[in-house]
Amino acid sequence: MTTLPSNLASATDAPSGLASDRTPGSSRSTRALLAGTGVCAVGLAGVGVVVPGMPTTIFLIVAAWCFARSSPGLTDRLIRTRFFRPFLSYIEPGARMPRQAKVAAISIMWLAIAGSCALLVTRDVTPVVPALIAALGVIGTVCIVRQGKGLAVRGT
Repeated sequence: MTTLPSNLASATDAPSGLASDRTPGSSRSTRALLAGTGVCAVGLAGVGVVVPGMPTTIFLIVAAWCFARSSPGLTDRLIRTRFFRPFLSYIEPGARMPRQAKVAAISIMWLAIAGSCALLVTRDVTPVVPALIAALGVIGTVCIVRQGKGLAVRGT
């Protein structure tokens, strides 16, 4: 059986100074509010799967954040649903992104960046905007390339 990543672990597993960021809400009403918000976010994500143009991923991120702070059981249930089960191995600590996936992600990202920059240049937008988009693309590329290299956070 797989375990949850360290960033979803309980507060007792957290290094000192970070426990307040990972502990469930301090009061019962706060936990209930966070759990309710998470359930609503999952519902909106479900609608986003069907409705074109409506985002899905951001609602799942919000749900995971809310569940991690309200109920570890709901976090586990969200992550282990049938839909996400094939991707469970990728959230394990130290998991590596397959090389083919890295190549595909970087290629698609740079095609989108090139298209965006070309469109902006033809619209006579200040050159700073395409340069900023390209710079952010470089940062994204570095993050994808370094993914899974075991970069440790200081103090852990």
